[in-house]
Amino acid sequence: MAKKFTASSWQLKPDAKYNSRLVAKFVNCMMWDGKKSVACRVFYDAMDVIGKRVKDVSPLEVFETAVGNVKPMLEVRSKRVGGASYQVPMQVGPKRQQSLAFRWILAAARAKKGKPMSLRLAAELMDAYKKDGAAMTTRENVHRMAEANKAFAHFAW
Repeated sequence: MAKKFTASSWQLKPDAKYNSRLVAKFVNCMMWDGKKSVACRVFYDAMDVIGKRVKDVSPLEVFETAVGNVKPMLEVRSKRVGGASYQVPMQVGPKRQQSLAFRWILAAARAKKGKPMSLRLAAELMDAYKKDGAAMTTRENVHRMAEANKAFAHFAW
């Protein structure tokens, strides 16, 4: 009989260098065209750059704090009520928080041009660690939109 895979039986393996599932997930999100070795090399080079710039904190801690800083608490979702669409603020679940944080950090790093991706990623992670940079600006804009539309919170489903 074939073995059945369930959500609990299949787990993402931690990465080789830092033994972290968060790093493995980030590398998978960063990967293009199935080129995992390229994504790993870019990420580890970025972590080496962070390690050289920040002496008192480990690069893994900088990465985890940066992702935590970028995670949004609220977001707006469109809801149609009686022919009109409202932007309704809603709480963000933990999985979506993580995926949005990854997406915003990678988008901010990819938007910068003229440097190798490892340096751009290192710069964006350092900025997010200091609660600065493009990914943090995106988070603040999302929170500002949710705050501005608080009047429609009673439409939340």
